[in-house]
Parts: sequence; structure tokens; C-alpha cells
Amino acid sequence: MTLRKWFFLFWSCMAVGAVVTAVFGSIMRGLDSEFGVMGLNAASMNALMMALVGLMMGAFSQMGFFAYLTLNYIALSVFRKSYLWNALQGYTTLFAFGGLGYLLFGQRTNDWFFWVLPLGLALGSLAVAYVKVKQTNRSAFIPTLFLMFFITFIEAWPALQGETNMTAIIFMMIPLFACNAYQILMLPRLLQKEATSPAPSAKPVA
Repeated sequence: MTLRKWFFLFWSCMAVGAVVTAVFGSIMRGLDSEFGVMGLNAASMNALMMALVGLMMGAFSQMGFFAYLTLNYIALSVFRKSYLWNALQGYTTLFAFGGLGYLLFGQRTNDWFFWVLPLGLALGSLAVAYVKVKQTNRSAFIPTLFLMFFITFIEAWPALQGETNMTAIIFMMIPLFACNAYQILMLPRLLQKEATSPAPSAKPVA
């Protein structure tokens, strides 16, 4: 992985965050006229601020992604056996699924959101993991599921902690999920291009 490709992944992830945040934020504003960012009422200013917030979410997602890659490298060196690390990731993902529902239920968001959001996040994570397996191999299923559910859950913690506004929670979680999905699916493409790029031909010796 070259530095140039890391920069491409970084800026493109921020762009994904900006676009997804602006689009979904605009949809939410259309459904709820009181929804806005930083108290701005003008639709154009709201869209601009949502895009800026999306850039920050993309950068935040990138930090979480790099943290996971570092954690994955350290864990594999500690456990030695990949199936042990995968088992721990699977257990943690299941624990996070129940923890997210319990957290939302404890905050009394409403009668259905506490189970719809974990279920929706789990289904989305399974879909991304399925695509990842098709893209690479079966061993990528659990790590992708862990990244898409648990890491997204951790990244969205500021919106979940003490927040009872469903709109605010969705507004933060969807862009983070989209950015994480983009990174985990784009990374092997970048690595594959690097692996298949032809080596420079050697100059003939005079």
C-alpha cells in the first residue's frame, strides 16, 4: 500500500461521508421541518453544514478503520491462531448487538427503535460481509461483521450516549456505516491494483 493510495482512501472516504450525510440529512429535513444542523433554518445552509459534518464523520470513520487494522495486527500476533481472534470478534459482535438494544431501551427512545436499529445495523453488516466474502474469501466474514457492527457502534457512541432523539442517532450512524463499508470494500481493490501493477522494465546494460 503506497502513501498515494492511502491518501486516496482518506479523501474519498471523507467525500462519501459528505455526500451520504448531505443526502440523508436533506431527506430527514424534508420529513421533519425542525431538523437542522447548528440551528440553521435555510435549506442550502443546512445542506452545506451537513456536508461539512459528513467530512468530519468520514475522517472519524477513517480513524476507527485504522485503529481496527492496528488492533487486528496486534491480536493476530498475540493469539497466533486466527480462529481464536475470529471467535473473539464474533462474540464481541453478538454482545454489541444486545448492548445496543439495551442501551436504546434504557434511554426509552420509543417502543420499537431499540430493536429496529440493532436489527437494521446487523442486516446491513451481514450484507457488507457477504459482498466482502465474494470479493475475497470466507475468512473475511467475521472480521467484516465485527468492523461494520461493533466499530460503527463505538464510533457512533457520542450520539448514542444519553441521546433520545432518533433522528440525531440515525443522522450520525448511517454516514459512519457507509464510510466503513466503503473502506472495507475498497481496500482490497487498492491492494489488488498494487499487486497486479507491472514492475518497471529494467534498462539494458550498455
